[in-house]
Parts: sequence; structure tokens; C-alpha cells
Amino acid sequence: MADTKREIERKYESDDSGLPDLTGVAGVEAVVDKGVVHLDATYYDTPDERLVASSVTLRRRTGGSDAGWHLKLPVSEGVRDEIRAPLSDTLPGELAALVRSRVRDVEPVPVIRLRSDRDVRHLLDADGQLLAEVSVDAVHAERLSGGVGDAQWTEIEVELADGGDPAFLDKVEKRLRKAGVRPSRSASKLARALAETAPKRNRPAGKDPVTAGDHVLAYVRAQRDAIVALDPAVRQDVEDSVHGMRVATRRLRSAFKSYGKVLDRAVTDPIGDELKWLAGELGVDRDREVLSERLSAALDEVPGALVSGPVAERLSAWAGERPGGASARLVGVLDSRRHLALLDALDALIADPPLLGAAGRKPRKVIAKAVRKDFRKVAGLVGRALELEPGTDRDKAMHEARKKTKRTRYAAEAARPALGKPAKSMVKSMKALQNLLGEHQDGVMARRTLRELSAVAHAAGESAFTYGLLYGREEQRAAAVEAELPGFWDGIRGAADAL
Repeated sequence: MADTKREIERKYESDDSGLPDLTGVAGVEAVVDKGVVHLDATYYDTPDERLVASSVTLRRRTGGSDAGWHLKLPVSEGVRDEIRAPLSDTLPGELAALVRSRVRDVEPVPVIRLRSDRDVRHLLDADGQLLAEVSVDAVHAERLSGGVGDAQWTEIEVELADGGDPAFLDKVEKRLRKAGVRPSRSASKLARALAETAPKRNRPAGKDPVTAGDHVLAYVRAQRDAIVALDPAVRQDVEDSVHGMRVATRRLRSAFKSYGKVLDRAVTDPIGDELKWLAGELGVDRDREVLSERLSAALDEVPGALVSGPVAERLSAWAGERPGGASARLVGVLDSRRHLALLDALDALIADPPLLGAAGRKPRKVIAKAVRKDFRKVAGLVGRALELEPGTDRDKAMHEARKKTKRTRYAAEAARPALGKPAKSMVKSMKALQNLLGEHQDGVMARRTLRELSAVAHAAGESAFTYGLLYGREEQRAAAVEAELPGFWDGIRGAADAL
């Protein structure tokens, strides 16, 4: 079985490769020499180095107290989740699954061997508790594929103790910098080893977005990267990971539709259909979970004397028991040929984008026009909803307005690098409108569910009183939203004028 450890560390280099005295660091009572450990690690990646390009490392290491397979996934700068599996001759299946979105059908192969002599020190506080582990690593890197040669260097690594305060690392860094030690130029040992043993070749310099196509593709690439990066988190049932991946699929679909003058929809529409499928699969459990939370919270506000029958039990049964990890169904979706083909299609689109004439033009005019067009559609749908009487037709109109508002919000997000403050203001307005209309739609779904639960309860001979009470409260909430909408819309209806 794999286990996960949050790793918070910083890497440094110095001209003399020595470790300065750290007894002067605030909070450090003792520096304890733990001796030298010999580590031997083989790093795996695809031949085109997809993992390291995503700041992911996969290794098999012997020596030290944690020999085995290690997969490191980035969390934020200087923070990674290290997922460990026992030592074996082949890559454990549970780790292979966590890199599948990045490697697809390509089997990771050994690319670098790193042998390190690690001289370890423990920084202890007055109670003898570990604050951080500091090591001086003498590293020898050997290229195993994709290049030739080897490299050697020495670096200093400071890793925070489990549960420690990250601010302590700032204190250690202050002392190190005072002694002439500087932060490492490489994010990891693997990145440095690959760079120093890579074959010499000319690589094209990166460029800032210039055209409308550059801006749209940058947004598309960011959403593709989000889908790929969130895959391991979804499999591990990390909080909000399913929602994050679902949002990325929606942003991509919206970009394809909003910027149809930039990217050829004959190419993007089929991909958009697959993104819709993925979003639907991701939403199967999520939508019911959100609605269940809403109904349970509403029931908690009802005085006990007004709760008639086993209402909480029926709500719980309707919601279903949520498993302690990602459902087998969802993992099956992520492992499916259809999903992997979608990721391949996104890669192909980014590598060879189907650019139209507008893509080569200056971004401001092209992108602003697309956002204004989406906003006009929102205006028409909101106007229609306000003309209708309360009821089913208005509910449907407000739901359509919400969907178009979300699309306009995402179009404005993509426009921010090109348009700046006006696009940022549009995002803020559309998010607020989306939340208002979303509250209304959640109420529609809640009332539908309450009718169904009431009918089931009645058929079982139970009182339907409490379901009716909850239904009435949902009606009041919906009426409040509908009453608020005209004034709210008046306040933002000119949001596109600044674009």
C-alpha cells in the first residue's frame, strides 16, 4: 500500500559546499550529527520527459530509511506530496495509475541514476523535538537514456519536520544567506541532472503572447494542464479535486465556443463534445452531494417539533453513502480509452492549433469582440427571464441565463491578459450574476427532489408535512432571488461598455 507524506523543503548551493553553523538560528537548541547515508535512486520518465515537464518525479530508491518507490507531485513552490510504495522490481500499479494522465500509453523508462552521499544534521528545539533536517548531498548523476554523460555537484537541502511551521525555514534561510549560501537554480536534483547531461541542442526561446491566437492558446493550454494535473488528486479523493477538474473542462468548452473566430470549431466542436462527456461523468456524484448538503442544512434549521417522520434518514438514503476514496466508476473513467484519447486530442490541438484568420490579429479587438458577443447573449436571456411570470418557464429561462453567464465569465477570464482591468471587472460581474442565478437553480432542483421524497414518504405511510415545509422555504428563497435580479442586473448591464 502507498502512503502520502507532505514534503516542505528548500534547496541551496554554495561555492565552498560547506554547511555553516546553524546553532544561531532562532529556536534551535541543538544541531545533531546523524551521520552519512548512501542513497541510490533511479528516476523514471517518458522519453520526451513529460513528468519532469510537469514538475513530477518518479523514482526507485535504495538506502536510507525510506527505500522504495517515490512519486512526488507538486502542491506549491517548495511543497510536494510524496507518495511512497514498497520496494519492488517493477513500478507499482497504484503509482502507475497516478501518472497515467501524463504518460498515457508510454511506459516510463529509467532516465537518470543519482547516487548521493547525504551528510545529515537534525535541528532540535529546547524540548528535543525535530524542527528540520538539513543535509549536505554530494551527488553523482548518470544519464541512462535521452543523452550521455554524467555530472557531479553538492547541494544543501533543508526539509521541515512533519507538522512544522513553514516560517521556520525562513529563519534557516536567513542564516544560510548570511553565510553566502544561495537558493538552488534547479527545482530538483532530477531537473539539474537532466539539464547538465542533456544533448546539446538549440531550443527556441519562449515568447510572450502577441496575437489573439497566442492568448487563446495560452488559456487552452492552462486548462489542459489543469485536467492532467488534477488526475492524481481525483483518484485520491482530494477535496475539491473533482470540482476543479470539472471547471477546467467547462472553461475549455467555453473557450472553444467563445473564440470560434480564433480556433476552427470544425476541429474544436468534437473535442468539446468529449469534454462535455467528461464533465458529466465528473458531475454524477458531485451534483447530488451539493444538493444533499443544501437539503440537510435546511432540515437542520427546522425546529424539532416540526420534523415529522424519518426525514433525515430518507435524505441520507437518497444521498447515498459516499465512499472513502474515489469511486471505482470514476477511476474507470480516468483509465478509459475514451478519456486518454481526449487528452491526446487536446495535446494535438495545442501542438498544431487550427488557427483561423482572426488568430493572427492584435488581441484587444478580437478578444473584446468575443466577450461582448457573449455578454449580449446573457443580456437577452436575462431580459427574457424578467419578462416572464414566476413559474416553470421563468425557471428555465434563468437556468439558460446562468449557463451563458458562466460562459461569458470564462471568456472574460481568458481575456484578462489582453484586456486587463475591464476584463477583470467583467469576470467579477459575471461571477456574482452566476452565483445569484445558481442559487435559484439549486432551489429548483431542491424543490424537485423534495416532491419526489414527499411522494415516496407518502407511499410508505409517512407524514409529508416536513417536506412541504422545506418546499415552501425553498419557494421563498427563489422568490427572493427573483425579486433581487432586476436591480442586480441594472447594476451590471453596462459591464461590457469598458471592453
